[in-house]
Amino acid sequence: MNIEKNLASRVKEAVKNHYDVELENFEFQPTRKDFEGDITLVVFPMLKQVKTNPAKLAETIGNYLQEEVKEVARFNVVQGFLNIVISDDYYIEFFNEIREREDFGILLPQSDASGIMVEYSSPNTNKPLHLGHIRNNLLGYSVSEILKAAGNEVYKVQVINDRGIHICKSMVAWQKFGNGETPESTGLKGDKLVGIYYVKFDQEYKKEIAQLQEAGKSEDEAKAEAPIFVEAQEMLRKWEANDPEVVKLWSTMNQWVYDGFDKTYDALGVDFDKNYYESETYLLGKDNVQKGLEDGVFFKKEDGSVWIDLSDEGLDEKIVLRSDGTAVYMTQDIGTAIQRFADFDINQMVYTVGNEQEYHFKVLFLILKKLGYDWADALYHLSYGMVDLPSGKMKSREGTVVDADDLIKEMAETAKSISEELGKLDGYSETEKEELYRIIGLGALKYYILKVDPRKRILFNPEESVDFQGNTGPFIQYTYARIQSILRKADFDTSADLSTDFKFHEKEKELIKQIQLFPETIGLAAENHSPALIANYTYELVKSFNSFYQNVPILGVEDEAEKVFRVQLSAVVANVIKSGFKLLGIEVPERM
Repeated sequence: MNIEKNLASRVKEAVKNHYDVELENFEFQPTRKDFEGDITLVVFPMLKQVKTNPAKLAETIGNYLQEEVKEVARFNVVQGFLNIVISDDYYIEFFNEIREREDFGILLPQSDASGIMVEYSSPNTNKPLHLGHIRNNLLGYSVSEILKAAGNEVYKVQVINDRGIHICKSMVAWQKFGNGETPESTGLKGDKLVGIYYVKFDQEYKKEIAQLQEAGKSEDEAKAEAPIFVEAQEMLRKWEANDPEVVKLWSTMNQWVYDGFDKTYDALGVDFDKNYYESETYLLGKDNVQKGLEDGVFFKKEDGSVWIDLSDEGLDEKIVLRSDGTAVYMTQDIGTAIQRFADFDINQMVYTVGNEQEYHFKVLFLILKKLGYDWADALYHLSYGMVDLPSGKMKSREGTVVDADDLIKEMAETAKSISEELGKLDGYSETEKEELYRIIGLGALKYYILKVDPRKRILFNPEESVDFQGNTGPFIQYTYARIQSILRKADFDTSADLSTDFKFHEKEKELIKQIQLFPETIGLAAENHSPALIANYTYELVKSFNSFYQNVPILGVEDEAEKVFRVQLSAVVANVIKSGFKLLGIEVPERM
């Protein structure tokens, strides 16, 4: 029952009937709090089509709506704005319709639903996941859940970058300095162990470069001739030649990393429907390039390398095959995209990748379009900003990253110290406390990152995120727990429908109007690939509930119908908070 859609068609009717004009564009907005009304029609833009006085136009439309739309109780005109008052009957009917629906706002996959693939995470197997990966994972997972809630079939995938010089560097360093140690022998997660040797390689590489420069080599010569780097290159050549010993070591160390990643994903609460591995996809795309060459999409230079000229699109020339016939990343991405559309029944794909890759994806999408794939128009780069710390930028090779596992643990510790200061956990067992610290800490981390528009850079402050006041995860979780406490105390029958003669308190009506926005917000968040819209909607709902809670007695009100309704209203708010946070991958505690 969408009142705005109904009003929109009636506004067009009114203008057509009175002015014989087919109205094109007009705008509704919530009525400002200092005026009477629920929905406001902005009349000024209509004057481009309807040549009349704005107040007269507003009055004409208002009278028509009041006569033709039963939900319109009355209206008032303030300058060029038509403020429309919606009848309580409409809100009563809406509330009775949704109050027991736990799935309110969530659409089941439609019969004609789009199949959408969302790629996220896609780490390298030479280091553990870090804070940058956390933003990537949280965004990709949440966008997947939001797209599902908007009625789409969604497939979550990652490409694990498990080949190339980076993993060979870790392998060489482990061979030279590892003394056969394993995750079992060290007690370390496998991704952390491999990451230690990636950092170790860089340290040794720098020493060798310095020694060669002291012996008279230029910096470029020293970098190319450093023995440890030459070993890594040779190992990569052996891997590509399928050398049994190298492949065995590569398989062993990669498995350590996969196992480590799985533990981090589990702790973070994200999952995937399918893993793609670069070791299996890196040869994809070469056939597609060859066909594109034959069709005139690509051209060959004198050295035998293959390129595409995108200067007509405002870009430049881009290589797609080296002169020796080997692939570049673009080649693989072309082939992998085509393979995915063959593997899954999809017609859209979302790539969750940092904004430093914006140019790459513009080129990729253009190439696929030129190769004749119509679905290229439905490819989307979910471009996000970097995550900085108060101490500055992270660097993997130097080992100065914020490890994802350490951060998750630190968030729980921060939640513990703040909760203990506030003295909120009397009567909890130690097990219950630890679980609550995990839920609060992880919720704080996820909300802090997801409430920001994906395109913006974030300065992440762990302590600021675990605050029980303001626009934070714990503040919203605390409100949810407060409502659960109210519901536990409501030891009376709350099953009755709201009667048609019920009169709302203004705070109740404000809250219902905020609840009504949830389905629309999911749709907008899906359309814009932005969990921030869900996060900030949920915060606004919680602010509205807390204003209601502070101004209107719930269990203490004498009128039985009012008491039942206010408990029901609180339960609906709690359900919407829970649903909204689920779309963000955040749990809500029953007590706090």
